[in-house]
Parts: sequence; C-alpha cells; structure tokens
Amino acid sequence: MSRGMPRPPRKALREQGFQTKRSLGQHFLFDEDLLAQLVELAGVAPEDDVLEIGPGSGTLTRQLAVRARRVLAVEIDQGLLPVLAVTLADCPNTTVVHGDILRADVAGLTAGHFAGRFKVVANLPYYLTTELLMRLLTAKLPMDTLAVMVQAEVGEKMIAGPGTPEYGPLAVFCTYFAQVRKALHVPAGRFSPPPKVDSVFMRMDMRSEPHVRCEDEELLLRVIRCAFAMRRKTLVNNLPAGFAVDKAAALACVRAAGLPADVRGERMGLADFAAVADVLARR
Repeated sequence: MSRGMPRPPRKALREQGFQTKRSLGQHFLFDEDLLAQLVELAGVAPEDDVLEIGPGSGTLTRQLAVRARRVLAVEIDQGLLPVLAVTLADCPNTTVVHGDILRADVAGLTAGHFAGRFKVVANLPYYLTTELLMRLLTAKLPMDTLAVMVQAEVGEKMIAGPGTPEYGPLAVFCTYFAQVRKALHVPAGRFSPPPKVDSVFMRMDMRSEPHVRCEDEELLLRVIRCAFAMRRKTLVNNLPAGFAVDKAAALACVRAAGLPADVRGERMGLADFAAVADVLARR
C-alpha cells in the first residue's frame, strides 16, 4: 500500500467518492473516543500483533496501529483500498490486504505476517457474523482473543444457555473454545450510516484447554451441529441423518450417554454433547 499524507477518514471517503454498499453491511464508526475504548476493551497491548477483519475506512485500524506492534487488515471491498491508502499513510506497522476472509487461508496469511500468537479485532458485517465466528473458532489458529462488534441479537446467541430461545450451535461452540462476555453496548446511532439495530462489542478469551474433555473433538463438533440441524426434532431423530445410524442405534447412543430419549439439542449442555460424542467414538 503506497504511503502519502494521511487524511481524516470522512474526508478520504468523500475525496474517493465512496458510497457504502448495503450488500456488504457497511456501517462505519467515526467517534474517536469510542474507537479508543474498543481497542482498550479488546486488550490490545504494544507487544500484540492484531488481525483486523473489515477495516472499512480505517478508523479502528488507526487506533489499533497506535496500540499494537503490527496490524494486518483484510478488506473485501476493493473500493476502500484507495481510502485506506490515505487514512493509514502514517501507520507503517499496518498492512492492508484485499480479500474475502471467508475464502482466505487465514492460517497462512497470519503466519506470513506474524511471528506467533495474535489477536483478532473486527467490526463485523451482520450477514457473515455467525459463519465467520464458527470458522475462526474451529480453525485452530494461534489466537489469544477475538473481539468483535456484532448485532445485539447475535451477541445474545453467543452467550445463551440451554433452554433459552437464543441457544444454538454458536453458543455451544463459543463456550467450548472461549470465555465470552459482553464488553460494550453500542447504539445504532453511533454508526454511519446507522443500522436498523443496536450492536454489542463481544470479547472472547480463547481457552488454553477445552471447556470439557472428549475423545474426539471433531466428532464433538459434528454432534453439536447435528443436534441443531432440525431444532424441533429430538437428538434421536437428528442423529441418523448426521451419522448414518438407524433410529434404534441413535436411541441406544443417547441412553448410553445418560440422556433421556426425548432430549433435544436446545436442552443439552456442553457436557451432554461431549458424552454423546464419546459414545459415538467407541462404536
């Protein structure tokens, strides 16, 4: 990225004639105090390398660059690259890469820029939040923390417990891989253009050890996905499609895991999923 004189992000957007794209869920933050608070809440320190997903106009990127050792920002919208070239012109520790984070080799990309562990910070477009979080959590990346701005509803789904309407595979995955907390509520009016709903900044501290022990982690993750494939169905009715077993074998598996025959995924805790996975692993 070529370096010139930096410009304020709003001015750079105007100079480039940039128009936000609804299809990419673009909602920018320009409040410097809020942006600095987000970096503080993300726990970014001078020794940290940071992967930023979706830098937009570079407002959060600039705050990260001041605090972190290195910043690697991945932006899908090619139209924002000229904007970032001028807003980040005075940030020599920052590299912008054009690409789709859902299709990128994140492990290879980060290994090429960072020497070891890193943190992830992102103001995520609503349309890709769940898919991206699931991918990052299961990718076995050397992440210390994952701090993301998400739709308020998604934030609730990340911390939901069994038996609640918001509970689903995202909550179970989050619990297994990380300690998750709401760090900050951000009203829609703080964004430009404002989205239709409020957002929350979520901080996920990755666990050094999984929250529960199981014999086969990949099998556990398959069981979690399978249990919620058809929410209204019992686990006994969902297992045959996901694991090519008949209903009798599925029932035996559920009972061997110490669960009632009519249990549904929405009522199961992480330990329950692990118990089912361990039974399947021994078949």
